[in-house]
Amino acid sequence: MNILTKMALGLMGSLKPQPASGDAQSTLVLPAPQMDGGLPLMQALAGRQSQREFSLQALKAQTLSDLLWAACGINRKQLGGRTAPSAMNAQEVDLYVALPEGLYLYEPEHHHLRLIVHSDARSVTGYQDFVDRAALDLVFVADHRRMMLVPASQRSAYAFAAAGAMAQNVYLFCASEGLSTVIRAWIDRDALSKAMGLDPDEQVLLAQTVGYAGEA
Repeated sequence: MNILTKMALGLMGSLKPQPASGDAQSTLVLPAPQMDGGLPLMQALAGRQSQREFSLQALKAQTLSDLLWAACGINRKQLGGRTAPSAMNAQEVDLYVALPEGLYLYEPEHHHLRLIVHSDARSVTGYQDFVDRAALDLVFVADHRRMMLVPASQRSAYAFAAAGAMAQNVYLFCASEGLSTVIRAWIDRDALSKAMGLDPDEQVLLAQTVGYAGEA
């Protein structure tokens, strides 16, 4: 679906997910993340970049597992600490994964994906045409109910900061693994919120496309 079509559908309130392709599991169990290997940090930083050409190839299960753990997985089990910071440990930003077979929520405590919607929501995660066909699109969503200690006027700023840290983790992982990625803020947030079944207290912040390099 091209950009103009998406914009027109958005104006009509008709931008919706596509039918799912492939079988969706209610819980997608991920392999344990591999925490060794990869590029040294300075080399990953040197290679960090935004790319907008993606192949249609799905990520391997191990790569998907490592990607999600890098984004916001638990790295200190005793404390429940994660790979990305969160003010007052509110952990207000949820990470959703839009795959061809369905929209999933990543649950770091169990390191698995839980099916939320059995449809292909990739096309609703942004106006760019490549988001429809890349391996996956990540969606960062803030749950303001977890930020009751933060003044209401500042909650979005806190959440965007946390989402930015998670997105940079994804960038560094992709640089280390030779994957393509790009963060995106050009989103029909109303359409995406509706497609995801979000509550009024949940706010779509950003999206990020990830996949193998290629032409989409």
